[in-house]
Amino acid sequence: MKHLTRKQRKLLVRILVSAAIFLPLFLLEESGALAALPSPLIGLALFLIPYVLIGYDVLWKAIRNLLHGRIFDECFLMLVATVGALILGFLPGAEAENAEAVGVMLFYQVGELFQSVAVGKSRRSISALMQIRPDVATLLSDGEEREVDPEEVPIGAYILVRPGERIPLDGCITEGSSAIDTSALTGESVPREVAPGDSVISGCVNLTGVLTVRTEKCFGESTVSRILSLVENSTDAKAKSERFITRFARYYTPAVVFAALLLALIPPLFTGFDFVPWIARALTFLVVSCPCALVISVPLSFFGGIGGASKQGILVKGANYFEALASLETVVFDKTGTLTRGRFSVVELLPQEGTDAETLLYLSAHAECRSPHPIALSLREAYGKEPELARVTEVTEHPGFGVTATVDGARVAVGNERLMQELLPAPFSPTVSAFGTVAHIARDGVYLGAVVIADEVKEDSRETVAALKRLGIRETVMLTGDRPETAERIASTLGIDTVHASLLPDEKVRLTETMLQNKTAGKTLVFVGDGINDAPALARADVGIAMGALGSDAAIEAADIVLMDDSPSAIVTAIRIARKTLQIVRQNIFFAIFIKVLVMVLAAFGLASMWLAVFADVGVAVIAILNAMRTLR
Repeated sequence: MKHLTRKQRKLLVRILVSAAIFLPLFLLEESGALAALPSPLIGLALFLIPYVLIGYDVLWKAIRNLLHGRIFDECFLMLVATVGALILGFLPGAEAENAEAVGVMLFYQVGELFQSVAVGKSRRSISALMQIRPDVATLLSDGEEREVDPEEVPIGAYILVRPGERIPLDGCITEGSSAIDTSALTGESVPREVAPGDSVISGCVNLTGVLTVRTEKCFGESTVSRILSLVENSTDAKAKSERFITRFARYYTPAVVFAALLLALIPPLFTGFDFVPWIARALTFLVVSCPCALVISVPLSFFGGIGGASKQGILVKGANYFEALASLETVVFDKTGTLTRGRFSVVELLPQEGTDAETLLYLSAHAECRSPHPIALSLREAYGKEPELARVTEVTEHPGFGVTATVDGARVAVGNERLMQELLPAPFSPTVSAFGTVAHIARDGVYLGAVVIADEVKEDSRETVAALKRLGIRETVMLTGDRPETAERIASTLGIDTVHASLLPDEKVRLTETMLQNKTAGKTLVFVGDGINDAPALARADVGIAMGALGSDAAIEAADIVLMDDSPSAIVTAIRIARKTLQIVRQNIFFAIFIKVLVMVLAAFGLASMWLAVFADVGVAVIAILNAMRTLR
């Protein structure tokens, strides 16, 4: 009851009270006690009490729609079928169907309650993301703290985030360290440790320490705003199945009304049969024909799928992308930042005889102590300590070659082969055949060895590619601007089928267009990327997937699906959710149409009672709704 809205609780009370009144009346009618009443009008009046109590809103809606020219909807079908059943007993030779009329309305409202609860549950799973919107930001100005609306905070301002507060804007930590909860954005339950220099994104919760953050984006451009925009618009793009059901209901409802009318009139007029049984059959036919099982369950399935995906940190911009993912044939990956971390690290140390690995790291980290280059940063990180700047003098940058510096009084060189060939007295012919970038180290003209630096492959990249193959994906492709030898090595490690290297952004788009032209009809192509240079290809593919948490704004805007935790394995999760959602949609369509057609045929031949009609309408709708709710899991 705690998750029910006020409107849902009122409907539940009406259902329970109506059922409490209806059940004794039903038992009395079945026992024949009501038949002994002096007038059938008394029995009708008794049944009208639960009927009006449970159905007044349906009846009023049907009448209001009639007055506005909107005739053929489910409320109209309920009005005609139930009112017809109530007056049927007054026709010559007909039996009263008062109990059936009340039962139809009662069970219809039970179905409406199930629908409302199911939609509410799906909506809550999506709107849980809405709670990430921060209410205030604590702005630091002239040494004072002032609470303001996050939209009023400019770029470059300093804000204070206390433990338990939500980070209101994207920025960089300048003071303090803490653990932050990113679960609302990424689905990842393990808090992330942050310290000065680390970037933080809006919507996360600060858990332990006080943080001072310099804002890098205004509120409208921050992560939380982009996410809220995605979620709010996610249900606008309808899938083909949804559009089909909408069109189907538009023509189906008037068709069955006229079919019921013909069923009531044609046989008696042309064969001389009694009108009463054919009117009863037509009313049963009308109850069965309600399309609510389809009209409710299909959109609900997609809605639930979007909500279920959001719990996994996967934001889907529309239900149509579920259908595209379900028929996926080719997955195209960008490399850096998608399959790899885009972060260099030392992967191998190759000291010459007489030198140890620790000496290589010590000399290279000190020689590169002032360089902001990613390779220099990776050397200092591998060294594991802060270089002692007092030990380093006469640092000289050699653009495109490396760096030389005096470390502990000795002249040290760290760079590529060409730098070694220029500085070493003896001819230099390296024997290093490692994968990655090689930094050679020499001291006072003596070659000491090499450090191999490479971009880190994400832990789940290999398993992601393998899982895609198991899901039946025909081809995996990697497009990258990196060197061919590096690209080939990573593709081989991960099991990628096809590699295209040394590409510019426009070349990525051209290759994507070529693959789109060559794909199988009815199948789709997905492009996965994170950088601003991937945005054109993301927009051009059937489905663009952006690695969102660390991805560029342009990539997120161009993409159709955003993975908030940057894990490639989330692609596999998204495909599985899409396929499961489509499977449930097809189950509901087949089940609803099969049962309805079967009972409608039985009703036309007089073999279906009103109670069977109730099951074919409300029962099928409830079962379809419960099945649709599985998408939330």
